Amino acid sequence: MKILAIAGSRVPSDTANSIQVMKACSALAGLGHDLTLIVPDFELRPSTFDIRSQYGIETSFPMEWLGGSSRRLFTFNAVRAALKHKPDLLYVWLPQSAVFGLLARLPTIFEIHIQPSGWFGPAWHRAFAKLPGRKRLACITNAMKNLLATKYSMRMRDADVVIAPNGVELERFASLPDPERARQSLGWSESPTVLCAGHLYAGRGADLFLQLAESTQQANFIWVGGRPHDVEEWGEKAKTRGLGNVNFIGFVPNFELPNYLAAADVLIMPYAKSIYGSSGSADSASVASPMKMFEYMAAGRAILTSDLPVIREVLDEASAVFVPPQDASAWTSALKSLLDDSQKRIALAQNARRRVENYTWTARARKILNGF
Repeated sequence: MKILAIAGSRVPSDTANSIQVMKACSALAGLGHDLTLIVPDFELRPSTFDIRSQYGIETSFPMEWLGGSSRRLFTFNAVRAALKHKPDLLYVWLPQSAVFGLLARLPTIFEIHIQPSGWFGPAWHRAFAKLPGRKRLACITNAMKNLLATKYSMRMRDADVVIAPNGVELERFASLPDPERARQSLGWSESPTVLCAGHLYAGRGADLFLQLAESTQQANFIWVGGRPHDVEEWGEKAKTRGLGNVNFIGFVPNFELPNYLAAADVLIMPYAKSIYGSSGSADSASVASPMKMFEYMAAGRAILTSDLPVIREVLDEASAVFVPPQDASAWTSALKSLLDDSQKRIALAQNARRRVENYTWTARARKILNGF
């Protein structure tokens, strides 16, 4: 098919939504579809960038940066630009573009990651649900689907909804070194290593991360990711507390991430009860499908995670250790227990690795398009 994808993400960027869009599009293109992605032309966009290095994807695709309009008008102008390509399918991450696509009588898939917000957000979502046309809603979790129906009255036929969690490229995690060799390649010490990947936004668990480092001095604690000012701020907090076993690395290109994850003995997801993204406006704790969860699983390392219902849609007691969010004492106890039990770490890692084979980006793309 000729697919025109529309997203409001900044490209290139290190934000999770930008990375997710690029990986989803790469998977669709990898299935042989003729895909073009339309995104806003933000200021300060570099004239060139290495799409494979920045996003860790193998299959690239054409892109169009649409300028000359406000962000609000972009949702309409992007659909108008897409129509010039005479697409077989419109694939969008924006509810307004999904509605405009149906009004233009285009088959439309709307992928949704966060709950509606603002005065008009819920109305746009309900309009997509009610309008006639060939359409499909791709929800990243069952929790998201249920929330849309119960809280926002966005009810659709089961045949028009698919649950599609995020995914991973398993080939990028093949033949990873053991933790000791991975640490050597990165120039890290030989001490047991606890690692967290991701941004340092509110609710991501940086406070708990420092508490764990303080109570578990025998291990090194590495945080990979975060904006420069956040990395500097949290690094200063660690120094102020005298934590010499903490290192905030900052952003690394996605294609390099597997080796960083491989250097850990335990990978952690210390989410709070509320999780906020780059805008700081949407709590995703109840509906999120964290990309790093699937990368952790593929890396073949033990996972220690906050016990959020949405995480249990993918992981279970055989593939991860669950701890109450923000309970520092329980987290410390669970972490020390894992660090002291290599056999349990191995068993958890092997089970998670087997489980993640069902969550590739390619399998996800096929599932979303199946029957459409």
